[in-house]
Amino acid sequence: MYTDKVTLVTGAASGIGRSIAQLFAENGAKVVVTDVDVEGGEETVELIQSVQGKATFVKTDVFSPEDCERMVQQTLGIYGSLHCACNNAGIPGEENPTADYSIEGWQKLLSINLSGVFYCMKYEIPAMLQGEGGSIVNIASILGRVAFPGAPAYVSAKHGVVGLTENAALEYGSQGIRVNAVGPGFIRTPMISQVVDEPEMEEQLIGLHPIGRLGEPEEVAELVLWLCSEKASFVTGAYYPIDGGYLAR
Repeated sequence: MYTDKVTLVTGAASGIGRSIAQLFAENGAKVVVTDVDVEGGEETVELIQSVQGKATFVKTDVFSPEDCERMVQQTLGIYGSLHCACNNAGIPGEENPTADYSIEGWQKLLSINLSGVFYCMKYEIPAMLQGEGGSIVNIASILGRVAFPGAPAYVSAKHGVVGLTENAALEYGSQGIRVNAVGPGFIRTPMISQVVDEPEMEEQLIGLHPIGRLGEPEEVAELVLWLCSEKASFVTGAYYPIDGGYLAR
């Protein structure tokens, strides 16, 4: 499906990003794995290469626009083109109600979870325009549509990602670039493990999903793979929740 296609995945050192990178590679793509976590990113590359996949690691902190520009330039330097990008990098942030949320925490989370997506797209889009277009998938969240007490910065950033996705889709659809967003529910990843440290808390989260369990990273990866494929050639500017029914409650 993705033979000779070049795919860039941010935040691919673990969790959802790693699963996305692995699935693209399994389907023939040349994958650029990026993350601020060097050890985890290189491990993702090793996992891909161990099954004869093609992957390269590029250390990137999406907090930095210069890093994002360099990430795309290195991708072009290594593989010569860019066809797909999944902007997945993000942090959970602190847990506090709005009035108690720290200024530093707010600025850091918005810089990574929202501005980081903008920085990536700012450089990914021109790279895709050099070729025949491409597809971008931004990882938002169910919290890109609804609120969650104690997470004002995360909710604001993910709502922003959905709006940014829709705007870019309008701007570049006629130039062959599709842009969509995916909204995972609570997925069993290292990020969730940072927040859910007690069995009772996990049971509470599971109870918010009518399907009766947390999601798996591989399930999110399948949706991203489809959105980037020609099978989704008429899909752009869309927000796809993958949430076990969370938003239907």
